[in-house]
Parts: sequence; structure tokens; C-alpha cells
Amino acid sequence: MVTAAQHLPHATARAPRTPRAAAVRHLGPNWYAAVMGTAIVGTAGVGLPGHVLGHAPVHIPGLRTLCTAVWVLSLALLAALLVARALHWTHHPDQARAHLLDPSAAPFYGCLSMALLAVGGGALAVGRDWIGQQAALALDAVLFTAGTVVGLVAAVAVPYLMAVRHRIEPGQASPVWLLPVVAPMVSASQGPLLVPHLPPGQPRETLLLACFAMFGLSLLATLVMLPVIFARLITGAPLPLALTPALFLVLGPLGQSTTAVGKVADAAPGVVPAPYSEGLDVLVVLYGVPVMGFALLWLAFAAAQVLRARRHGMGFSMTWWAFTFPVGTCVTGAEVLARRTGLLAYDWLAVGLYALLVAAWGAASVCTARGLVSGELLAVPRPAPAGPGPTTVRTTSDDVR
Repeated sequence: MVTAAQHLPHATARAPRTPRAAAVRHLGPNWYAAVMGTAIVGTAGVGLPGHVLGHAPVHIPGLRTLCTAVWVLSLALLAALLVARALHWTHHPDQARAHLLDPSAAPFYGCLSMALLAVGGGALAVGRDWIGQQAALALDAVLFTAGTVVGLVAAVAVPYLMAVRHRIEPGQASPVWLLPVVAPMVSASQGPLLVPHLPPGQPRETLLLACFAMFGLSLLATLVMLPVIFARLITGAPLPLALTPALFLVLGPLGQSTTAVGKVADAAPGVVPAPYSEGLDVLVVLYGVPVMGFALLWLAFAAAQVLRARRHGMGFSMTWWAFTFPVGTCVTGAEVLARRTGLLAYDWLAVGLYALLVAAWGAASVCTARGLVSGELLAVPRPAPAGPGPTTVRTTSDDVR
């Protein structure tokens, strides 16, 4: 699998000005997935139910401190990647333009939005323990604003490029296509955290209803896109080995939408009139329960595909980060339902999914660190080894390793 950057006429290599600039030539927007996957470990962990072992709350000593430390790591990763991507655009504009013109790479610009939003939301959830409430609020406000703007632009611009500029062949549908349209759903889940900090009245109601509008925007766009992806999976050959972990991306809009409607309902009392706030309370259960049921079905389906790909020789690639953030959204979705229903089943589900999230994050982190130290992940991309299924679907330049 070779990226379009290697075939476009204008994508001629430019001599790097510095060794540091040369190192980031093949650093694509997919790397922001590492920030998202790290941030969700902290924010999902701090919301875990504390009474799965009985009716009395059970608190794990040091859990909140560990979650805060993981959030700090995600903040550092975000800062480093923003600098690295700025170098990429400055010194390698040909490669950057090639990413935008590659239908397998362009959707990853949604990851930039979600990385900003995930780290910003984590500032208020756990980061305030170390940096203080005011600093956390300021950081979240900046990152939420930037992430929402980037996400809305990506939700329009990437599908537009796919419709008018990209040359997409039959059978190229990929779960990666969901990334730009899911970004506004992350805004919908993070925005309600800022509602209480706005002046009462119009400002609070405007932000809350804007978050609910982004919930609808992202949900409807996902409902349009998902049947295309599922049809490709059923009627076509299995995904290429390196792209198989991307099946977990479908969990993102499912878990995140459940989380978003729960957060909107939590912030609604006193912000919107009583009939609407009560209706949102009902919607959390009526929407979240069946959607999380489908999420568990898809989790089993995707896991079976990954195990098959592993048996056929699937090695590590940056697509392994798809095992983290989407699963993390299912953790937060299960936490929402646990609080709303009081059922221990959802408590156990949240804890079990969080254990899966931590294991996936640990594996992806270790393998990524190893690839960075060896230089393999930032090297010139090479064609993927042959494997089951067609090789016409492409991944980003950093995925096929």
C-alpha cells in the first residue's frame, strides 16, 4: 500500500533544511490518534464507578493521581505533535498537500480536532488537580474553541474533497472515513463541561444547544456513512491487514454519542426549560441503551476480524491506536448509563472496557516508542507485504509498518 503522495506530479521531494525537518517529512495527521488515545485513559479512568464489588463505594488508591499523570502526558504529546506538524507544513508542503489529496490520509485531519478536544476536556476533568481550576478552565476554553472550529471545518472540507478532488474506486470504503464527521460529536460531549462557567441565560443555553446540534450533525453524518462502510465489509474482501484495526473506529461515534447525550442532559437543568431538560434525561436511556448494545456487537465483530488478521501476520502499525480512543468512548458511555440506570451491569461493563483500554494503550504506546527509537515509524514508507484481501485500499504513509 503506497500513499498517493508518491504518485502525485506536484509531490516532488524538497531537500530538508535541517535534520529535525527531515525527520518529520512522513509524520502524518494520523499521529494525533496517540494524543486522543492517551487523553481518554485519564478522563475515562477518573469517571469509573466505585461500587462494582458491592453496594458500598470502593475507591482505588492513587487512581486519580495516575489518571492526572496520564493526562499530563497527553498534554505534552499534543504540544510536541503541534510543533512537529508545524515543521512538517513549513518544510514539506508537498507532502502535506499530498495528504490532503489522498482519500486514505485526509480523514485523519479529524484527529487533530479530537486531540485538542480530548486534552481540553481532560483539563477540567483531572488536570485541575495539578494546574488549578482557573488554568484548567482557560486551557479547556482555548482547546475546545480551536478543536470545535477544526472539527467543523474537517467535517465539511474532507467529504467535499472526497466528492470533488479524490479519485475513490469501488471497494475503497474504510472506517477511517468516519474520523472527520465524528469530531463534532467529541465537541458535543466536551462542551457541556464549560456551560456552568458561562454567564446564566443566553450564553449557557446557546452553548448547550450548539452541543446538541453538533450531536445531531455528527450522528446523522455517521448514519449516512456507516452503511457504505458496512456494505464494503460484507460484499468485498476483508480489509488489508494493516488497516484491520481501523474497524474499531466505528465504536467512536457509538460510545461518544452516548457520552454526549448524557453530558448534555447533565448540564440541562436550569439552562433549558424544564420540559426539555426532562426529555433529555429520558433520551439518555432510550438512546444510550440500544446504541451501546450495538457497540458491543460491533466490538465482537471487529475483535474477530483483528484476531483473523493477527493469525495472517498483521504486525504493529499506527492503526493500533484505533484500539484506544474508540474503546475509551465506550467506557465513558457505559459510565453515563451506569449513573442513569443504577445497574451494576453497566458498572462492570465500564470497568471491563477500561481494562481493555489500558491494555490496548500499553501495547500501542510501547510499540510506538520502540518504532520511534528505531526510526522505523518515521522512515520512508514502503509497500505493505502481501496478505489476504485486496491491496487497493490505502492507509497513511505511517500506517504501513
